[in-house]
Amino acid sequence: MNRNGTTEDTTRTATGTPAEPPADLLYATLPGPLGDMLLVGVESERAPGGTALVSLSLPGQCGRAGVRAGWRHAPDAFGPAARQLAEYFDGRRTAFELAFAPSGDAFERRVWDALESVPYGRTTTYGALAERLGVPRGEVRELGAAIGRNPLLIVRPCHRVIGADGTLKGYAAGVARKEQLLVLEGALQPQLPLP
Repeated sequence: MNRNGTTEDTTRTATGTPAEPPADLLYATLPGPLGDMLLVGVESERAPGGTALVSLSLPGQCGRAGVRAGWRHAPDAFGPAARQLAEYFDGRRTAFELAFAPSGDAFERRVWDALESVPYGRTTTYGALAERLGVPRGEVRELGAAIGRNPLLIVRPCHRVIGADGTLKGYAAGVARKEQLLVLEGALQPQLPLP
């Protein structure tokens, strides 16, 4: 069980890659300032509203999966997530209280859990996160790859991890969206276009 009280699906294929998610998932599309968010979840008695999030993705996101046959459109199942996301984008919420059920190996889950400890309105670097997790210097790329595979954009704040030089390194949904999220949280000043 993770700290949210849900069991994370760690099903893997023989090659070690994540297995396909179960076909009986629930989904909803929510409008937002970064584009339509695709929420995918699984029924869970322990989750607020009865649904644990498997993924939250944005349009144009690298690796974003589309809706699959067998998934059930269930916007009402995502009521708590929709409310909390609206509060976040309105500047009234700084932390999410949702249950998660993403797939991932032990290293990925360790990295993803560490992302939750980066406070709202603050950033950390890939190197600092690696040091905190005890990841050797030569394996920082693997840490970056695990961050890039975070299936829960926004609610598990991978956007708060930046380069050591202060630059906004990659983000699965695009660096422009990473910048928007950091500006929203007050961790970055808006950049005005040059005349």
